[in-house]
Amino acid sequence: MVIIQEVIISDDIFKQYFKCNLNACKGACCWEGDFGAPLDTPELHKLEEIFDDIKPYLTKEGLKAIDEKGLFTYFKQPKEYGTTLLENGACAYLTYLDNGIAVCGIEQAFRDGKTDYMKPLSCHLYPIRISENRHTGMEILEYDIWDICSKACDLGKKEKLPIYKFVKDAIVRKYGTDFYDELFAAGENLFPNKD
Repeated sequence: MVIIQEVIISDDIFKQYFKCNLNACKGACCWEGDFGAPLDTPELHKLEEIFDDIKPYLTKEGLKAIDEKGLFTYFKQPKEYGTTLLENGACAYLTYLDNGIAVCGIEQAFRDGKTDYMKPLSCHLYPIRISENRHTGMEILEYDIWDICSKACDLGKKEKLPIYKFVKDAIVRKYGTDFYDELFAAGENLFPNKD
């Protein structure tokens, strides 16, 4: 593990490869899983603030779920807030491109300049998940292995793209440029490519 600015980073963030391959998975992370995308407290308020801007990008089913359950849901098992889910377990914020690939409706609104909020940070950071070390209170960045992302692992390996480089923009969004610069230096010096 590596510690940067009091954040613990798993070695896998440096050693493993990843690059989303939507042509292979069709955006399965938007409809698979047991819980909604994790949301921190500021994001709950942000969803309330931007809902009218993202509403046109959501499906009828998503809008119905949000109307019935709210913009976000508290999930008891992980003890955290997450995006609201449809009855079939899909994220209420998902939408589909013309080619059938599932994408985030919030992100589509962002790309069209309708909002300054790209999407939940937990989605932007994926396959990294953030947890807290119960002994130190420090945040931990860990690689979340999910079988639906196997093609993303294959593509990342083919393109020699380690996780910490794939999620650069999300890391900068969360921790800032100085943090990422230190992370990058650690990756280059402690875990040089052996390919």
